[in-house]
Amino acid sequence: MDLLSDARAQQEDLVELRRALHRKPEIGLDLPRTQERVLSALDGLPLEITVGPTGLTSVVAVLRGGGSTGRTVLLRADMDALPVVEETGLDFAADNGAMHACGHDLHTAMLIGAARLLNAHRADLGGDVVFMFQPGEEGYDGARHMIDAGVLDAAGPRPEAAFFIHVTSSAFPSGTVAVRPGPMMSAADVLHVSVIGAGGHASAPHRAQDPIAVAAEIVTALQTLVTRQFDMFDPVVVTVGSFHAGSQHNIIPEKATFEATVRSFSPEHQKAISERAVRLCRGIAEAHGLRAEVEWQPLYPVTINDADQTEFLAGTVVDLFGEPASLAMPNPHSGSEDFSRVLDRVPGAMAFLGATAPGADPATAAFNHSPLAVFDEAVLSSGAALYARLAFDRLR
Repeated sequence: MDLLSDARAQQEDLVELRRALHRKPEIGLDLPRTQERVLSALDGLPLEITVGPTGLTSVVAVLRGGGSTGRTVLLRADMDALPVVEETGLDFAADNGAMHACGHDLHTAMLIGAARLLNAHRADLGGDVVFMFQPGEEGYDGARHMIDAGVLDAAGPRPEAAFFIHVTSSAFPSGTVAVRPGPMMSAADVLHVSVIGAGGHASAPHRAQDPIAVAAEIVTALQTLVTRQFDMFDPVVVTVGSFHAGSQHNIIPEKATFEATVRSFSPEHQKAISERAVRLCRGIAEAHGLRAEVEWQPLYPVTINDADQTEFLAGTVVDLFGEPASLAMPNPHSGSEDFSRVLDRVPGAMAFLGATAPGADPATAAFNHSPLAVFDEAVLSSGAALYARLAFDRLR
């Protein structure tokens, strides 16, 4: 059995499918055209297919192995795009104000390729495979919605392992696979703060309660909180990306608001920063005689790779592509992933598959989420083969 050669025989079809997805990107949890195309691409395979409830256009497909023993592996691909206006100039570029700038079109095509490969060797497959086609990864928590809808129980027994391969348009040479055990991607949360004071004339601040000065002090104090209460080797990152107050230079407003993204790399520090940041915001406001309305919005937990499954994934990469293709990431990535919710419940691993465009420098090429992000389609067959090999060998 040569899964890589079989996958390369699909390359032309996978490119065609990927480009069709790329031309018509959809955003969020409701991706009707994308779901329809995925179902069409899977048509004819002996799969048990379930689609999500109204408003959740997920696709779950179960392949029963010929040597099924009740064991199950889950493979995941996300399908949604971003609200980015594409500027790549590709002849199959999207023109509807959205863009597959994070490579989810490649993920979807690769997983469909894996389903076809595994079906071709179904008689020798020692268990069942759940193919998880997920909408709403980009800020909509689609993984949670699919878990609530029963994806982890789709085959009966809960999966014993779960894998996800994420392409990158830069950072890693095309065809290489980067992975690490433990924290792989950060947790993400949002801090919403409104400092409530009393408006007045800017020439007489003593007769008002200036929320801008207090909110600015809180912004600075949050950085001190990070450096003085958290271990630098288990980092926390707080970035205020939005700050709004006032309407004119000589008016003290009643309210100042800001929002911050908060990244952390361990469950312990995610919990600690949620408590300490809220306390700090309220405390500083109170010390000045003002009031702070503070909301902590939890988003995604830390994406944590199981050590054994990470070792298995890295070894599979070497067996399939050779030693140079396997890269060990020294540090986690500071982006976030809702695949973390799957890995909270099932031991598994995610990895990055380099897809830097031919001729581009991985160090300087536009990264994922850029309107200029371009991906090397040559990795489609590689990703399909890797997904299939992971499932086949894990069930052996």
